[in-house]
Order: sequence, then C-alpha cells, then structure tokens
Amino acid sequence: MANPNIAAATTVLANNAQLSLTATTATQLITNAASSGKVLLVDSIIVANVDGTNACDVTVARFQSATNTGTAFAIASTITVPAKASVVIIGKDNAINLTEAESVYVTASAANRLVVDANWKELS
Repeated sequence: MANPNIAAATTVLANNAQLSLTATTATQLITNAASSGKVLLVDSIIVANVDGTNACDVTVARFQSATNTGTAFAIASTITVPAKASVVIIGKDNAINLTEAESVYVTASAANRLVVDANWKELS
C-alpha cells in the first residue's frame, strides 16, 4: 500500500457519498483504489436513524483493502443510534486518512433504519 506525499498534491477535490443501509451486511461507503496515487482525507461520517420508533446499532470499519476483505479495524463498533437521531462517527476533530487500497464499510443491525452521509477531500 503506497502512501502518496500530500505536500506534493496538485489537486484537491471535495467528495461526498450518501447511502441507505437496506441490509445488515457490510456496505461500502468510501474506497481508495490500489495504485490510485491519492489520499482521501475523511472529514465526516454522520449516521442518521430514519425510523420513528426503533433504535439501531451501527458499525463503521476500515479495511486495508479496496474491498471488505481481510481484517476489519473498527472505527465505531455497535454504536446505538436512537430513533429519529443522528450520531457523528467522524468529525473535524477526529478525521481519518485513507491511503491507497483502503476502504470504509458500514453495517447496520437492522435493515432500512439508517442512512449515512460522508464527506472527504481527495488529494492527488
């Protein structure tokens, strides 16, 4: 896994992704492909519970691969998101970097309750 020199970056692009967790399997949120020559600076991941009644647990994990293979390293593990509430998993005070061939996946304990919003900068 390469670690590009971010001081030599010539391009900084803002990115975002949103997803609904419609199943209880790990779902890809952000990925940095192998040999991309990029570093992704993840500024925020916010999880909202759109269910009006039931709480739901969320797990957010980093994989040292562009897919969810190998060992998952928990960023947040089984965090309860109350009904009609949001939880900030990553914010400006605890941002993370994804180097080449790393990804972030999100898993819900119940389908169709959680939505996720992520924002990051792509440096190349």
